[in-house]
Amino acid sequence: MAGAILHGVRIAKPILLVMTPIGVIGGLYEAYHLAGGLVFLMAALIGLIGFAIGTVVLTIRREKAAAEAQQRAPR
Repeated sequence: MAGAILHGVRIAKPILLVMTPIGVIGGLYEAYHLAGGLVFLMAALIGLIGFAIGTVVLTIRREKAAAEAQQRAPR
């Protein structure tokens, strides 16, 4: 049972990594057909969210590296 669950997770990650950008591109395409200017707003929102996620990830990595460096430093 556990092996089947882990196998499902192993295949789900690549599918998610491939299908998400395809879905975003499809959404932008439909936004262009619905209202031309809407695609620019959607692209700006996607960029803003991506930037926010990137800054959070970088902050977490910096804090983790600082904590590890502090643990390795002699007392």
